[in-house]
Amino acid sequence: MKELTDPQIRASFVNCTKGEASRLAVPRDLSELPWEDLDFLGWRDPGAPQRSYIVAEHEGRLVGFSLRLAPRTGNSYHRAMCSICLTTHPASGVTLMTARKARETGNSDDTVGEYICSNLACSLYVRGKKRAQPGGRLKESLTEEEKVERMKTKLADFLNKLF
Repeated sequence: MKELTDPQIRASFVNCTKGEASRLAVPRDLSELPWEDLDFLGWRDPGAPQRSYIVAEHEGRLVGFSLRLAPRTGNSYHRAMCSICLTTHPASGVTLMTARKARETGNSDDTVGEYICSNLACSLYVRGKKRAQPGGRLKESLTEEEKVERMKTKLADFLNKLF
């Protein structure tokens, strides 16, 4: 992914108002991020722990989505798998994140959800730059490039549901 600026990130959001996008907490360390290893920019809002954000190149344009984390229920000792990168985590490492559909196609009641790594570090897990403990990635015969392509496809499928 190419390095993004604060204004580019804020202008990319398609499921919130310009006012909401201007107030969201963009990461302060943008220049320090490993852009060459990222396929999308994902982060949690430190001031609102139930919110997270994804910004990605999708169908030739930069799009951003505000997501909400679903409340946790049930057994916290089981393992869960991210539906984007297929990394397994203890239950707290994967969260159901829901997003309103894009403004031009949905209304405020139209939402889509996906189980995603809680820290949104899918790109780093797939490339082996970050490890989930314990367990992590299942052994696969795919190359790293094939895993990255699969992750990009799964992310695109999720984003397609939001339009």
